[in-house]
Amino acid sequence: MQLSLTPHETQLLKAIGACAKTVGVPAYAVGGFVRDKLLGRGTKDIDIVCVGSGIELAKEVSKQLKGATKAKIYSRFGTAMVRVGNDEIEFVGARKESYTSDSRKPSVEEGTLEDDQIRRDFTINALAISLAETDFGEVLDPFDGIADLEAKLIRTPREPGQTFTDDPLRMLRGVRFASQLGFTIQDDTKAAMASFAERLEIISAERIHVELNKILLSPKPSIGLALLSETKLLPHFLPELEAMHGVEKRGNIGHKDNFWHTLEVVDNLADRSDDLWLTWAAVLHDIGKPKTKRFESNTWTFHGHEVVGAKMVPKIFKRLKLPLDDQMKFVQKMVRYHQKPIALTEEIVTDSALRRLLFDLGDDIDDLLTLCEADITSKNPTKVKRYLKNYEQLRIRIKEVEERDQLRNWQPPITGEDIMKTFGIKPSREVGIIKTAIREAILEGEITSDKEVAWKFMLEKGVEIGLTPSA
Repeated sequence: MQLSLTPHETQLLKAIGACAKTVGVPAYAVGGFVRDKLLGRGTKDIDIVCVGSGIELAKEVSKQLKGATKAKIYSRFGTAMVRVGNDEIEFVGARKESYTSDSRKPSVEEGTLEDDQIRRDFTINALAISLAETDFGEVLDPFDGIADLEAKLIRTPREPGQTFTDDPLRMLRGVRFASQLGFTIQDDTKAAMASFAERLEIISAERIHVELNKILLSPKPSIGLALLSETKLLPHFLPELEAMHGVEKRGNIGHKDNFWHTLEVVDNLADRSDDLWLTWAAVLHDIGKPKTKRFESNTWTFHGHEVVGAKMVPKIFKRLKLPLDDQMKFVQKMVRYHQKPIALTEEIVTDSALRRLLFDLGDDIDDLLTLCEADITSKNPTKVKRYLKNYEQLRIRIKEVEERDQLRNWQPPITGEDIMKTFGIKPSREVGIIKTAIREAILEGEITSDKEVAWKFMLEKGVEIGLTPSA
């Protein structure tokens, strides 16, 4: 396995090595940068470890390298950061760490390079390359990380229970690397994740959702989601998804396993979109099914699961400290409406039904249809082809109606203020009745959305319910 440094990276690292010689400390590039260079992957962030003061080395790099920013010092952690062009370089002195049972914040003391490597989460992230002029680019691999890269294996450099007890976030990072890289987690490492899953309780929701979001944006998110369930990590932060596991039967009549169906949907979506929040909608689209499952008339039903699921979204986002504004509302909307287009492909769809969908979804209509297409998980390719064709036809019909009626992000032409001023009334039930009547008349195609036409309808509706226009 060859280290694939670009000419720019070689020049930059040799320059850092020269600065390290000036300061009088051995320096090494470590961690994810080395891993990715061995895998032939691009990366912009570089971690540098020196056996000595990382802060002093950072200051020297900042002073000597053209285009380098002033070193940003984090004295509390003994680290520093310098930007050189588009590269972000972090510096730290080699160290040993020890932890208490109730915190992932270590006590730190100076150490050797190998001390620093063994404290890292996985062997593939414990690799280092020398920056010294005499042996530049030599890989230092005390824990067989290169062999693990070749075997596509996630393994801890020391006993996994100790690694995860020290910092439980490493369990989520391991799942994330497996999902991003398509690697397998070594059996002992995976078993330790399950054994120490409860240690996740000391990790903040913010740290958890950062790792979870990276899993959801990986090429095949189902790898990570399945591992989170297998290692018993998932119930500690997303029990609603874990609860979707299993198939219940009455006689010979069962339903699909909604957990595995969801993972298929998420993978299907990953092939269509890299939108994080649409991916979250795929994860949560059927989240209301366990609460709505019923056996009725000799079949399993999940009536109203989209409404129940939409109501669950804010609670989940709040618990995980995810954004509670537009992103949460978008996911909630996708969950709430994901069944609607399916019904429109299974019947003779009217223009009024399409107008309502456009009115309800606005600019999010295309994302909703993408989610619905991802929701097709039949094993029958003929069915899949037919369903996708139906959605293609639905897209065409929606485009025709939207171009004709201009209803995407449309607002009724008559406001509540218009109604109150016209009839000389205050905010009241009558204002709502008239506003609703105008909206429904336009969506049903009884009148156009032209303001003059709608104004005439408003006057007629007001008189009908006993109001008199003011002079």
